[in-house]
Amino acid sequence: MAEHAVEYATATGNDYAEHERTYTAFLKIAKVFTAHLVVILIALAIGGVKGDWALCGFGIVMAIVAGVIGAMTPKGSVVPVAIAGVVLLGLYVLFG
Repeated sequence: MAEHAVEYATATGNDYAEHERTYTAFLKIAKVFTAHLVVILIALAIGGVKGDWALCGFGIVMAIVAGVIGAMTPKGSVVPVAIAGVVLLGLYVLFG
């Protein structure tokens, strides 16, 4: 077995730069998607506990739009999703 060891840094066909780019993209999407799911859970909690399904639907739409915007940023910013969550909670406080 030891004689079949592969040195990955020098293996033929190994594209380490592409691996790094793919891993960075995966982390970016995972970060934005997690924040996106938190806002959706808050919206569903508002709908389920208070029965305000219009605000819940609006919150889900805001989370989707903010998630897409966040995913399109170069580093995967969660700021748009956080803003959507704050707006949703603010609307809940005002109208809930």
